[in-house]
Amino acid sequence: MDAAELDLLTGTLRATMIERTGDDLDRALLEFGWLDLLTESPDIAIPLVFRLLGETGAHAPLLNDVIAHAAGRDLPAAVPMPFTGGRWLSWERAAGPITGSGVVAAPRPSIGADQCGAEGDSALDPELPLRRVRAGETLPLAEGRHALAWWLIGTSRAMLALARRHALDRIQFGRPLAAHQAVRHRLAETLVAIEGAEATLATADDDLGALLAKAAAGDAARTTARHCQQVLGGIGFTAEHEFHRHVRRTLVLDGLLGSTTDLTREAGAWIRTRACAPRLAQL
Repeated sequence: MDAAELDLLTGTLRATMIERTGDDLDRALLEFGWLDLLTESPDIAIPLVFRLLGETGAHAPLLNDVIAHAAGRDLPAAVPMPFTGGRWLSWERAAGPITGSGVVAAPRPSIGADQCGAEGDSALDPELPLRRVRAGETLPLAEGRHALAWWLIGTSRAMLALARRHALDRIQFGRPLAAHQAVRHRLAETLVAIEGAEATLATADDDLGALLAKAAAGDAARTTARHCQQVLGGIGFTAEHEFHRHVRRTLVLDGLLGSTTDLTREAGAWIRTRACAPRLAQL
């Protein structure tokens, strides 16, 4: 795929995600050829699609497909996913929720007490159709972590763009908020964190690399949320401003397939048991 084709694909996907989200977006992407793109060019599909999900604030259950594809399963799919704290979640599709064994069940007529939000898991982001399930089988998670890292980076860039625009537009003490050095420092530190996480993704070509990339992206997203909230001030907390939606999304995505804290500990245990640290990138 040459640069012109990639630009056209990016523009089409971005427009689709701006107009749709959830089941609507899932159906649109399936019709668009998401599964073909994933199976034939995962190195293009995963970074592009998941970064755009973050930048646009849209969501769709595409993480199911990435994990299932890595496990050699039929697509589209629905699979149980580990969540920080020893919990397991399903990201439901319109076809219905999944059981603990990973089998797609018939749609439920109503949502009962087993929904994640009822136990505090997805109350952070009620837009996401997440549901608690019994522990599922262990599947390859590297590609899923890779996808989530790109999603977190896209979300981070969306938060940074909101804070930057506010800093330029907001006049305080007779000059733009962006003229204050403390504000510039916070935005600069945010950009460095995002760029660093994206650089980590460039070398994430094995299980350990994907684990570290997901941890770096989660840490960068949390740093971004913290700094950008300080720049936005009180308006960032309001329901009318879209910033809070990205913060909630960050907290949920960071917890899926291992949080930043969980993965950092896992990487440390991996290095400790082998008594060596692999060279992940040639500098």
